[in-house]
Amino acid sequence: MKTKTSSKDLDLRQNEVLYTSNVSPFKPSIIKNLIPSGLKLFSFKAGIKKNSNDLLIVIFDKLVNAYALYSQTSTPSAPIIWDKKNNKGKCRVLVVNSGNANAHTGNEGLKLINKYVFELTKKINCKKEEVLVSSTGVIGELFKSSLIVNSIRKIHKSKTTNLVKAAQTIMTTDTYPKTSIINVKIENIKIKIYGFAKGSGMVNPNMGTMLAYIFIDCFINKNNLKRLLKDNIEDTFNSISVDSDTSTSDTIMLFSVSKNKINLKNKKNYNLLSKNLHQLMGNLSSQIIKDGEGVSKIIEVNIVKAKNFNQAKNIGFSIVNSPLVKTAISGEDANWGRVIMAIGKSYEKINQNKIKVSFGNNIVCKGGQIYKKINYKKLNNYMKKNIIKIEVDLNLGNFSKTVLGNDLTYNYLKINADYRS
Repeated sequence: MKTKTSSKDLDLRQNEVLYTSNVSPFKPSIIKNLIPSGLKLFSFKAGIKKNSNDLLIVIFDKLVNAYALYSQTSTPSAPIIWDKKNNKGKCRVLVVNSGNANAHTGNEGLKLINKYVFELTKKINCKKEEVLVSSTGVIGELFKSSLIVNSIRKIHKSKTTNLVKAAQTIMTTDTYPKTSIINVKIENIKIKIYGFAKGSGMVNPNMGTMLAYIFIDCFINKNNLKRLLKDNIEDTFNSISVDSDTSTSDTIMLFSVSKNKINLKNKKNYNLLSKNLHQLMGNLSSQIIKDGEGVSKIIEVNIVKAKNFNQAKNIGFSIVNSPLVKTAISGEDANWGRVIMAIGKSYEKINQNKIKVSFGNNIVCKGGQIYKKINYKKLNNYMKKNIIKIEVDLNLGNFSKTVLGNDLTYNYLKINADYRS
C-alpha cells in the first residue's frame, strides 16, 4: 500500500515525467536529429528535477526579432511578469526550465530570474533586455538560482543538442516530445519553419498555450511576427482544451532566425508563409491534445450554423470541457443528452428545437428530441474509435468553430492526484 507523504516533506524534484507506462495511443512521428542553423541548443541536468534534464538554453548567433503571446491568467508566473517588463522584441538568448513553474513566488521569484539572467549576460555578452525566460512545473515553490547559474557557467564547454532533445528537456507530464518542421519555398528562397512545444495537462489556453517555441528561417520584422502569430493563434493553440484549466505559465514565442529576406508586403508571399506557419502551429497544438494526461480518445467538436463566432466558440468549449461528456466518451457511451446539457450551460441564446447533434455520421437528436431512426449498432461501433467527432448544427446562422479536446480517464486522476508526491 502506498504511504501518504506530508506536503512539508515533499521533494518537488520528483516532478518528472509521470506514469510513462501510460503512453498516448496517438504518439506522432518525431523529427530526427534536426540541428538548426542560426542558433544553438543546450540541454542541462540542473537539478530542478531529480532524474532528467530540466534546463534548456537557446543561444542565437546574433540578435533576432521575437514576438510572444502569454497567458491572460490573473495569476501569471514570474517569467511572464519578467519578460513583459524587460524584453522589447529582440532576443539573443532564451532560457527555459522544467520541474518548477516559478509561479506565485512573489518578489523572490523575480529576484531568482535576475540572478541567473545577470550571469547569462556576462557569459554571452548580451543585455538583460535581450533575454527571454520561461518556466514550467510545480506552482508555488522556489528553487535555488545557483542550479541554473552553475549550468550557465558550463555552456562553452558543453555540446549542442538537437530539436528532439530540446523538446524532451522542457517536458513535465508529457509522454513524448512535441516537434514539427515544414519546408516552404518563397521567391525561390527555401525556408524552414520548425518548433517544439510541451503540454499535457492544465491546458485550456487563453492566448497561445502551454510552452511553445517556433523559429522561422528568414528575416521578419517585429510587426510581421506579431501579425503572423495573431493571425494563426485562434484556430490552433486557442482551439484546444485538455481539462479546462489555464496555466499560470502559458507562453508561445515566434523567432526570426535568418538574414534571408522575402517581400512580405507582397500579399501572396505573406499568405504562403502564414499558411505554412498555421500548419505547423496546428500540428504542435494537436500533439498536445493527443498527449493529454491519461488520454485514450480525442474529441473533435464541430459547431456549425451558429449566429456568430463567439457563440460557436463558447458552445464548442462548453461541450469539450464538460466532465460528463468526457467520461461518456471515455466509456464509449453516445450519451448525447450530456451534449445537450453542455450546450445549455454555455448560456448562449439558441432555439433548442432547431438543434441537430451527430456522432460521426450518426444523427442522435434533431428537432428538439431523439432521432427516431438511430442505428444503434453503427453508433456503438463508432464510439469504439480513437477519434470521436461530435457535430452540433444550431441552425441559426453561418458561423462555425472546431474545438479539440480529449476524454477523462482514471489515469488522468492518478496523474494529478500524485503530481507532487
